[in-house]
Amino acid sequence: MRGWVNGALRQDGSTKDLIHDIPSLIETCSRGITLHPGDVIATGTPAGVGMGLKPPQWLKRGDVVRIEIDGIGAIENRFE
Repeated sequence: MRGWVNGALRQDGSTKDLIHDIPSLIETCSRGITLHPGDVIATGTPAGVGMGLKPPQWLKRGDVVRIEIDGIGAIENRFE
């Protein structure tokens, strides 16, 4: 997963960096709920979020955010 704000790369992470592997996450979640195709399991975020930068860099009106995941695609939105 990679994330850009106004064309500047802010996040670049891989599932290899997860603390728990994907099968373990699915197994743990499915113990308590029924998972269906299209469900999303939130696992956190790679380093580079605005509050972790020095100084912090918050999104502001008009910023363009692009997220790309290999093998899935990309989405880009303007922050309003």
